[in-house]
Amino acid sequence: MDGKKIMVVDDEENLLELVSVILREEGFDVITATNGKECLDKLKTTKPDLVLLDMMMPGMSGRETCEKIRSDPKTKDIKVVFLTVARFSETGKEILRKMNVLDYITKPFDNQDLIRRIRKLL
Repeated sequence: MDGKKIMVVDDEENLLELVSVILREEGFDVITATNGKECLDKLKTTKPDLVLLDMMMPGMSGRETCEKIRSDPKTKDIKVVFLTVARFSETGKEILRKMNVLDYITKPFDNQDLIRRIRKLL
């Protein structure tokens, strides 16, 4: 996946570092943000192929961040995947589909599964 750019957004520094290392080892360019506001600020100057977005963050949640990404004509088509400890019901999955979230990966995740699912989306 040479040259594919992934933005990882998570308020947990150790998880941010772990995911970044895993993705870089697979040849992805990685941009990180520690919260929703930083993510939106960085999206003004860079366009990743995919955003891996934590659902539960202080300040602006992943859902609010995703809604803002979708409401901006410049970013509305960016692929978004939630990275979360949450388990979704069928109703929750329907909400994700309406938000045009392509997938959700639950923490803790299997590294190979993470890579496989990202490659499939890209």
